[in-house]
Amino acid sequence: MTQMSLEIRNRFTGEVILTGEAASIAELLEWAVSLGADLSEADLRGVSLARANLAEAKMALVDLTGANLSGADLTDAWMPGAKLTSADLSGVNARKANLSATDLSDSNLRNANLAWARLQMADLSESNLTRANLLGANLAGANLFESILTDVNLSGANLDEASLVGAHLSGATLTWITGMDSDE
Repeated sequence: MTQMSLEIRNRFTGEVILTGEAASIAELLEWAVSLGADLSEADLRGVSLARANLAEAKMALVDLTGANLSGADLTDAWMPGAKLTSADLSGVNARKANLSATDLSDSNLRNANLAWARLQMADLSESNLTRANLLGANLAGANLFESILTDVNLSGANLDEASLVGAHLSGATLTWITGMDSDE
Protein backbone atom coordinates (compact mmCIF):
# COMPACT_ATOMS: atom_id res chain seq x y z
CA MET A 1 0.00 0.00 0.00
CA THR A 2 1.03 3.56 -0.63
CA GLN A 3 2.33 5.50 2.36
CA MET A 4 0.59 8.78 3.15
CA SER A 5 1.29 11.56 5.58
CA LEU A 6 -1.39 11.20 8.27
CA GLU A 7 -2.22 13.11 11.42
CA ILE A 8 -4.46 12.66 14.42
CA ARG A 9 -5.84 15.65 16.27
CA ASN A 10 -7.01 16.32 19.81
CA ARG A 11 -10.82 16.17 19.88
CA PHE A 12 -11.07 19.20 22.18
CA THR A 13 -8.34 21.57 20.97
CA GLY A 14 -7.78 20.48 17.36
CA GLU A 15 -4.01 20.34 17.97
CA VAL A 16 -2.07 17.60 16.19
CA ILE A 17 -1.13 14.89 18.70
CA LEU A 18 0.32 12.34 16.26
CA THR A 19 1.70 12.54 12.75
CA GLY A 20 3.46 10.01 10.58
CA GLU A 21 3.77 8.15 7.32
CA ALA A 22 1.53 5.09 7.08
CA ALA A 23 -0.78 3.28 4.68
CA SER A 24 -3.76 3.81 7.00
CA ILE A 25 -4.84 5.37 10.27
CA ALA A 26 -4.95 1.84 11.72
CA GLU A 27 -1.30 1.26 10.80
CA LEU A 28 -0.30 4.63 12.29
CA LEU A 29 -2.16 3.87 15.53
CA GLU A 30 -0.70 0.36 15.82
CA TRP A 31 2.79 1.84 15.45
CA ALA A 32 2.10 4.55 18.07
CA VAL A 33 0.59 2.05 20.53
CA SER A 34 3.58 -0.29 20.10
CA LEU A 35 5.80 2.60 21.23
CA GLY A 36 3.58 3.30 24.25
CA ALA A 37 2.31 6.65 22.95
CA ASP A 38 -0.51 8.32 24.88
CA LEU A 39 -3.36 8.89 22.42
CA SER A 40 -5.77 10.31 24.99
CA GLU A 41 -8.36 12.76 23.65
CA ALA A 42 -7.72 11.73 20.02
CA ASP A 43 -10.42 12.46 17.45
CA LEU A 44 -10.92 9.13 15.67
CA ARG A 45 -14.57 9.48 14.67
CA GLY A 46 -15.63 7.07 11.95
CA VAL A 47 -12.18 5.51 11.39
CA SER A 48 -11.71 1.88 10.42
CA LEU A 49 -9.63 -0.02 12.96
CA ALA A 50 -10.98 -3.46 12.12
CA ARG A 51 -8.62 -6.17 13.38
CA ALA A 52 -6.14 -3.53 14.62
CA ASN A 53 -3.76 -4.49 17.42
CA LEU A 54 -4.34 -1.81 20.06
CA ALA A 55 -3.51 -3.95 23.10
CA GLU A 56 -2.46 -1.80 26.07
CA ALA A 57 -3.38 1.40 24.19
CA LYS A 58 -3.57 4.59 26.25
CA MET A 59 -6.66 6.33 24.88
CA ALA A 60 -8.58 8.05 27.67
CA LEU A 61 -11.38 10.34 26.44
CA VAL A 62 -10.81 9.29 22.81
CA ASP A 63 -13.71 9.88 20.40
CA LEU A 64 -14.38 6.74 18.33
CA THR A 65 -17.99 7.57 17.48
CA GLY A 66 -19.13 5.40 14.57
CA ALA A 67 -15.71 3.73 14.28
CA ASN A 68 -15.22 0.16 13.05
CA LEU A 69 -13.24 -1.81 15.65
CA SER A 70 -14.58 -5.23 14.68
CA GLY A 71 -12.11 -7.94 15.63
CA ALA A 72 -9.67 -5.41 17.12
CA ASP A 73 -7.44 -6.31 20.07
CA LEU A 74 -8.00 -3.91 22.98
CA THR A 75 -6.63 -6.23 25.67
CA ASP A 76 -5.61 -4.18 28.73
CA ALA A 77 -6.40 -0.93 26.87
CA TRP A 78 -6.81 2.16 29.06
CA MET A 79 -9.85 4.02 27.68
CA PRO A 80 -11.79 5.62 30.55
CA GLY A 81 -14.30 8.21 29.37
CA ALA A 82 -13.98 7.18 25.72
CA LYS A 83 -16.84 7.88 23.34
CA LEU A 84 -17.76 4.81 21.26
CA THR A 85 -21.35 5.70 20.38
CA SER A 86 -22.68 3.64 17.45
CA ALA A 87 -19.31 1.92 17.03
CA ASP A 88 -18.87 -1.59 15.63
CA LEU A 89 -16.99 -3.61 18.25
CA SER A 90 -18.22 -7.01 17.11
CA GLY A 91 -15.71 -9.71 18.01
CA VAL A 92 -13.43 -7.23 19.77
CA ASN A 93 -11.07 -8.58 22.42
CA ALA A 94 -11.19 -6.05 25.27
CA ARG A 95 -10.17 -8.43 28.05
CA LYS A 96 -9.18 -6.49 31.17
CA ALA A 97 -9.66 -3.16 29.37
CA ASN A 98 -10.51 -0.07 31.40
CA LEU A 99 -13.70 1.23 29.79
CA SER A 100 -15.06 2.97 32.88
CA ALA A 101 -17.43 5.88 32.20
CA THR A 102 -17.26 5.04 28.48
CA ASP A 103 -20.18 5.81 26.17
CA LEU A 104 -20.91 2.60 24.27
CA SER A 105 -24.56 3.42 23.61
CA ASP A 106 -26.07 2.00 20.44
CA SER A 107 -22.88 0.00 19.76
CA ASN A 108 -22.49 -3.47 18.28
CA LEU A 109 -20.64 -5.67 20.79
CA ARG A 110 -21.77 -9.05 19.44
CA ASN A 111 -19.31 -11.80 20.35
CA ALA A 112 -17.07 -9.30 22.17
CA ASN A 113 -14.67 -10.56 24.83
CA LEU A 114 -15.03 -8.17 27.76
CA ALA A 115 -13.89 -10.63 30.44
CA TRP A 116 -12.62 -8.82 33.53
CA ALA A 117 -13.16 -5.45 31.83
CA ARG A 118 -13.77 -2.38 33.97
CA LEU A 119 -17.07 -0.92 32.78
CA GLN A 120 -18.12 1.02 35.89
CA MET A 121 -20.57 3.80 35.05
CA ALA A 122 -20.38 2.90 31.32
CA ASP A 123 -23.35 3.69 29.10
CA LEU A 124 -24.25 0.52 27.22
CA SER A 125 -27.84 1.56 26.56
CA GLU A 126 -29.42 0.09 23.44
CA SER A 127 -26.22 -1.82 22.63
CA ASN A 128 -26.15 -5.33 21.20
CA LEU A 129 -24.06 -7.63 23.40
CA THR A 130 -25.37 -10.92 21.99
CA ARG A 131 -22.99 -13.77 22.94
CA ALA A 132 -20.53 -11.35 24.57
CA ASN A 133 -18.25 -12.64 27.31
CA LEU A 134 -18.51 -10.43 30.40
CA LEU A 135 -16.99 -12.97 32.80
CA GLY A 136 -15.92 -11.13 35.96
CA ALA A 137 -16.56 -7.71 34.38
CA ASN A 138 -17.19 -4.75 36.68
CA LEU A 139 -20.45 -3.15 35.52
CA ALA A 140 -21.15 -1.27 38.76
CA GLY A 141 -23.41 1.69 37.98
CA ALA A 142 -23.49 0.86 34.26
CA ASN A 143 -26.51 1.77 32.15
CA LEU A 144 -27.76 -1.29 30.23
CA PHE A 145 -31.15 0.21 29.35
CA GLU A 146 -32.76 -1.83 26.56
CA SER A 147 -29.47 -3.59 25.77
CA ILE A 148 -29.58 -6.95 24.03
CA LEU A 149 -27.84 -9.42 26.34
CA THR A 150 -28.98 -12.62 24.63
CA ASP A 151 -26.73 -15.58 25.46
CA VAL A 152 -24.25 -13.26 27.22
CA ASN A 153 -21.91 -14.66 29.89
CA LEU A 154 -22.19 -12.51 33.03
CA SER A 155 -20.66 -15.11 35.37
CA GLY A 156 -18.95 -13.41 38.29
CA ALA A 157 -19.84 -9.92 37.01
CA ASN A 158 -20.43 -7.01 39.38
CA LEU A 159 -23.81 -5.42 38.57
CA ASP A 160 -24.02 -3.30 41.72
CA GLU A 161 -26.41 -0.41 40.98
CA ALA A 162 -26.39 -1.18 37.24
CA SER A 163 -29.58 -0.34 35.38
CA LEU A 164 -31.02 -3.29 33.47
CA VAL A 165 -34.40 -1.70 32.71
CA GLY A 166 -35.73 -3.16 29.48
CA ALA A 167 -32.60 -5.29 28.93
CA HIS A 168 -33.12 -8.57 27.05
CA LEU A 169 -31.43 -11.34 29.05
CA SER A 170 -32.71 -14.50 27.37
CA GLY A 171 -30.17 -17.30 27.62
CA ALA A 172 -27.80 -15.17 29.72
CA THR A 173 -25.49 -16.91 32.19
CA LEU A 174 -25.98 -15.17 35.54
CA THR A 175 -24.01 -17.35 37.98
CA TRP A 176 -22.00 -15.83 40.81
CA ILE A 177 -22.96 -12.26 39.91
CA THR A 178 -23.00 -9.57 42.59
CA GLY A 179 -25.24 -6.56 43.02
CA MET A 180 -28.41 -8.01 41.52
CA ASP A 181 -31.39 -8.99 43.62
CA SER A 182 -33.61 -11.86 42.59
CA ASP A 183 -36.53 -9.43 42.02
CA GLU A 184 -34.59 -7.27 39.50
